[in-house]
Amino acid sequence: MKILVCISKAPDTTSKITFTDGDTKFNEAGVQFIVNPYDEWYALVRGLELKESFGGSVTTITVGGAENDPIIRKALAIGADDSVRIDTEATDAFLVAKEIAEFAKDKGYDLVLCGKETINYNGGQVAGLIAEFMDLPFVSLATKLDVNGTTATIECDIQGGEQIVEVETPLVISAAKGMAEQRIPNMRGIMAARSKKLEVITASGASAASEVIGYSLPSAKSECKYIDPENAGELIELLHNEAKVI
Repeated sequence: MKILVCISKAPDTTSKITFTDGDTKFNEAGVQFIVNPYDEWYALVRGLELKESFGGSVTTITVGGAENDPIIRKALAIGADDSVRIDTEATDAFLVAKEIAEFAKDKGYDLVLCGKETINYNGGQVAGLIAEFMDLPFVSLATKLDVNGTTATIECDIQGGEQIVEVETPLVISAAKGMAEQRIPNMRGIMAARSKKLEVITASGASAASEVIGYSLPSAKSECKYIDPENAGELIELLHNEAKVI
């Protein structure tokens, strides 16, 4: 089984977020980056589990500059066989998906796995766009994936229950919580990652379909109000007149 896993970098959740250039660019100075958790914990690990069960290979692909190499090496340390980095700025989801699709279209991948979204943009667009560009079936927000020959059985959470679908490979899947469990790279994996192939290729020249007008931080949270448990009337009044939730 030949599997392609799309990974990207994301700020560590403890990072302080600021913007530059008139609030039109994310300020990466001093920010600690990690592999986007949905890509790592669910898409990559499930891909590795399938390889371990059925044989084959797992390749990761990333769109971006050399600053992505450390997070790519982590994916290699977790167990990916090799990696590809498309050397261009990841300006929007359309460009990222187009570049990945152009690379993957003639490589014979059985599965293209993505995390359901990135934790920094929460767009959830890339996987669906890849499927469109490659003219492949797409299943989103998958929580379970099993493969039997060329048939993939996929479970997804839906309102009020679960949906189970069967799809013939090749296909594109976006992975959500439940797909797999996080793996921690061991020392052997870290050492092996140093010699695994990280291929840097030239971008196909895809253009972005959108541009960032500006970023803003959410409003600061107001201070908590504490009500004496004996003053239920005061609590009800605040919930009704101030919070307006009842």
